Amino acid sequence: MAFEGLSSRLQEITRKLKGKARITENDLKEVLREVKLALLEADVNYKIVKEFIKVIEEKSLGQDVLKSLTPGQQVVKIVKDELITLLGGEESKINFTPNPPTIIMLVGLQGSGKTTTCGKLANIIRKQGKKPLLVACDVYRPAAIKQLEVVGKQLDIPVYTNEQTKDVNVIAKQAISVAYSKLNDVVIIDTAGRLQIDEVLMQELKDLKKNAKPHEILLVVDSMTGQDAVNIADKFNQDLGIDGIVLTKLDGDTRGGAALSVKKITGRPIKYIATGEKLSDIEVFHPERMASRILGMGDVLSIIEKAEETFDLEEAEKLEKKLKKQKFDLEDYLTQLRQIKKMGSFSSILKMIPGMNKIKDANIDEKEFGKIEAIICSMTKEERQNPKILNGSRRLRIAKGSGTTVQAINKFMQSFEMTQKMMKEMTSDKGMRRMMKNFNMDELKDFNNLK
Repeated sequence: MAFEGLSSRLQEITRKLKGKARITENDLKEVLREVKLALLEADVNYKIVKEFIKVIEEKSLGQDVLKSLTPGQQVVKIVKDELITLLGGEESKINFTPNPPTIIMLVGLQGSGKTTTCGKLANIIRKQGKKPLLVACDVYRPAAIKQLEVVGKQLDIPVYTNEQTKDVNVIAKQAISVAYSKLNDVVIIDTAGRLQIDEVLMQELKDLKKNAKPHEILLVVDSMTGQDAVNIADKFNQDLGIDGIVLTKLDGDTRGGAALSVKKITGRPIKYIATGEKLSDIEVFHPERMASRILGMGDVLSIIEKAEETFDLEEAEKLEKKLKKQKFDLEDYLTQLRQIKKMGSFSSILKMIPGMNKIKDANIDEKEFGKIEAIICSMTKEERQNPKILNGSRRLRIAKGSGTTVQAINKFMQSFEMTQKMMKEMTSDKGMRRMMKNFNMDELKDFNNLK
């Protein structure tokens, strides 16, 4: 996951700082040296690191900090504030025109994930009540048009194509006319890329910009290319002029240096980040939330937003009624498990919870959730609603059907019974207070290691 190395290093540094009752100038210099090394290892641009450290040093050496009762915490706050500034300061949204359609042009090199990002962007924009139209203007890459059509079909979003011409300016104009007639209020244009930036590519994009008159030009950048991503963004911005950046494959880049460098170098904000292969794996980029994640302070707001998007209100109301009656069976368990899976990987969700990142044993094997799902699906409806009838022969049949073992069934059922007890506790305020007081990671780890 992005920032993994940087996050662990900075969290260790800030932990040491918070524990200090007093900080000397020598202490601060040693801390800043460690921060500098952590940023450089994360592939952050050297000039940016140098400036970042200088600003923190100047602010931290103030007498009000060094003589404070909690100087360590104040330095941590300074680091966080500067990290937020480095990441862009504030969330930057798409500027939708009051006179639709809003035309968004996606540009970038070949292999950056541009076509898939068109679909992801359309998907997230649709959730805002918009009616997007995808436009296939990558007429050179083999199967690019087909790929966009497949993405559109998966999302049930219309795609405009015209394979009778190679003139992307004609295609874009036709698509915009269709958007007017079909009342599509957002047009997302997928453009051609190259393996590297050249004059031909830039001229084509400049011509398309002139003819399509996009309200937003978003550059799609593969974050795994590190400093090259920053150089690419800078070149596109100088030659074409971009309004924002979409960083892709952030789930595969453990360093995250591109995200920390690109805003400072280009002056253009990161608007979205793609964090996985699914068409739902895209999110608005929030500098403050990302800074909190990096420093191990959690990101509860993002969890809440993911839950609001994912969880079915009707199902939640049904569950609430069942909990009040202290009835929580394996069908309810399966429903909740599937809804949580829609939110993303369980490990990534855990990292958003303040303090959870510090617990080394909090790594949950995602494959185990697949086993749990297989176990429950191998049961009859009667068994799911009344687990008490699961005798030895039934457990043997379920083990065979789910490709697991009787031991795995037994371990899961012990875990489920514990979950039932927790759910009963949640129905009373006194029980909730006791449960939170006694909560420990052993309960969470019982989901793991189903062998």
